[in-house]
Amino acid sequence: AGRVVLHLDLDCFYAQVEMILHPEFREKPLGVQQKSIVVTCNYEARKLGVKKMMSVKDAKEKCPELILVNGEDLTPYRDMSYKVTELLGEFCPLVERLGLDENFVDITEIVEKRLKQLQQSGSSRVCVSGHIYNNQTINWQDTTHIRLAVGSQIAKEFREAVAARLGLTGCAGVATNKLLSKLVSGTFKPNQQTLLLPESCQDLLHSLESIQKVPGIGFRTAQHLEMLGVRNLSDLQGFPAAELQKELGVSAAQRIQKLSYGEDDSPVTPSGPPQSFSDEDSFKKCSSEVEVKEKIEELLPNLLDRISKDGRQPHTIRLSIRQFSSSQTWGRRESRQCPLPPHLLQKLGQASSNIVPPLVDLLMKLFRKMIDVQLPFHLTLLSVCFSNLKDLPSSKKGSIGFYLKQMAPAAGSGKRFFCTFLPQEEDVSQGEGTASWHQNCNSPGTTKTRKLSEEKQNYVKKAAIPDFSFHLFPEAIDQEVFKELPEDIQKEILCGKSK
Repeated sequence: AGRVVLHLDLDCFYAQVEMILHPEFREKPLGVQQKSIVVTCNYEARKLGVKKMMSVKDAKEKCPELILVNGEDLTPYRDMSYKVTELLGEFCPLVERLGLDENFVDITEIVEKRLKQLQQSGSSRVCVSGHIYNNQTINWQDTTHIRLAVGSQIAKEFREAVAARLGLTGCAGVATNKLLSKLVSGTFKPNQQTLLLPESCQDLLHSLESIQKVPGIGFRTAQHLEMLGVRNLSDLQGFPAAELQKELGVSAAQRIQKLSYGEDDSPVTPSGPPQSFSDEDSFKKCSSEVEVKEKIEELLPNLLDRISKDGRQPHTIRLSIRQFSSSQTWGRRESRQCPLPPHLLQKLGQASSNIVPPLVDLLMKLFRKMIDVQLPFHLTLLSVCFSNLKDLPSSKKGSIGFYLKQMAPAAGSGKRFFCTFLPQEEDVSQGEGTASWHQNCNSPGTTKTRKLSEEKQNYVKKAAIPDFSFHLFPEAIDQEVFKELPEDIQKEILCGKSK
């Protein structure tokens, strides 16, 4: 049996979050401003002519009563985004975040269970929730149609749960794969959902304005295809496979031709913790080293705060820039990255240390690898990214070190208790040494975007712990904390004391 995949796209997400934080803005035209652009707005504003990505000046002309809020701090949107993903995860384990306002959910197993329940109850009543693309009639003799219809009921339940628990509305698409569910989800807006039956797949694809509307076909690939005379999906479907492979490479050519037919076998991959932390700033012009340094200094505090809250340690830093181009709308990004040197790794997460100046110096070195500062330059974007995140065993909840205290000795005792049985942390200075770091930092070459890998969380179950007499406790270990430890760890601590 084929898959049933749901795509949930939250309505005007930033604006909805602002209306939850500020209920007084409800029912009023509201726009979220970043720099001189209205990045999104609620539907009250849209009814009065305001559009996404409209300049503030034009938006105010269209709607003088428009309320604008500053949306440059993404923290509240990011927090709400994770709440949505966590909520969906309560119903189904296969949830994949896409950006801040979208999620894929593979509901195949839930559909199967629902169908079995219907069969066991002797009921054959299945109805469609929401719209059916192209108003196509359901064939109740077709098992694929029935499964998708059940999927539409589940999509409605998910949307209702998100609205009831978090106060957010969204559109949903239900189809047989991720690509098609995403493409169909926005057919009816806002707060509606659409079911796509396989027979209407080609109609949906041919309704797209351009090949770049297909997720997975980016700006550069679309440009390349247009140079080959490929301007829509019909052109792409009919383009000779051998010629396309010659132009784009076998793998890329096969992938995009499959996409052009609506074929997508990529799994819904559960989203673990973020694998990188990045922030960027766009502007009309930045043309001096002083300006670059100032903008980097503005980006770092928020990033360092996010890293501190996450608890893991990044081992790689990357700087990306975008230079102005008169021939391209957005210009081309270029990046350089290098390992974080040991002396900076040690400072990360220490509230007392001022790590910003040395990080700025490091990022400026990367900047000079991309830009000859002796010549005029014109930047329109700067981005800083910390990646290659690794757990810190000594501070990780669930590790022995998390539960133990190091306490000052009693006056005159002249001794201190240390838990020497703990596994020693690897000396980072012996790993990525300073010499190798300088070599990496100074080596040319642009970075490649890596697909986010996923991490699974491990959960520690508490064991039944026997009641130990107080006199057995090693010095400087909290008795209540000790009782919460697994029995084998307790024994290890006590053995260490008796040696």
